[in-house]
Amino acid sequence: MRRPWPVWVHTDDALAHVGRSLRRYHYVVAAFVPPQGAFWRTSRRPWQPGDIIGHNDSAPYNAVWQDGNRNPVDVLGGVRGRLVGFVDWDLATPVPSLLDLAYMAFGWVPLHDRDVVAAEGFTHFGDRPRRLQLLRDAYGYQGDIDALLDEVRTRVMQHAAGIRELTAAGDPLLSRLIRLGFIDGLNRALAKWLWLHVSIHSYLPRWASTAPVKSVVGGAWG
Repeated sequence: MRRPWPVWVHTDDALAHVGRSLRRYHYVVAAFVPPQGAFWRTSRRPWQPGDIIGHNDSAPYNAVWQDGNRNPVDVLGGVRGRLVGFVDWDLATPVPSLLDLAYMAFGWVPLHDRDVVAAEGFTHFGDRPRRLQLLRDAYGYQGDIDALLDEVRTRVMQHAAGIRELTAAGDPLLSRLIRLGFIDGLNRALAKWLWLHVSIHSYLPRWASTAPVKSVVGGAWG
């Protein structure tokens, strides 16, 4: 996807749509147990009870959108089309569902470094707390907002470490990402994470951090 991204990527409709879609996907795969000894490209962590097979990179650049009349945005800025799904499942691994939601928040709210998201066409930085809440509600996550933000940081750290490890092993595609500055962007986001966490939390409703944590896996659907 060329930058800046299309206007519809940063609409509320698109954000809510991907959140609902991820929740449905997690529900569908919640009962799947991978075979013993299954190999995952970017993780040696074995499947654990309660895990789902997360996409782990459900960002806008991996979204396939079906639109009407080649124009997914209507005159009011809403999305006419629908999310078909996500491509590039090479980073899929068993993870807690919250970790998969966390990287979606990183890419779609978005919570990435300001320089990165500005290049993608998102400059309404003061709107990020509201958009995080929108994604949270669309997915149906009723847990602690601090826990979600902590998982965003954890997933970004894992992503950066996984890319470095595979690059060291000779992966040509991920080596190209490093040359293009992808890891540098992740590092800048991590360096500013405490400030972002505090700034977002200060704007969220007080009740956003007090609801009990629910997992999609284990009967908390709906």
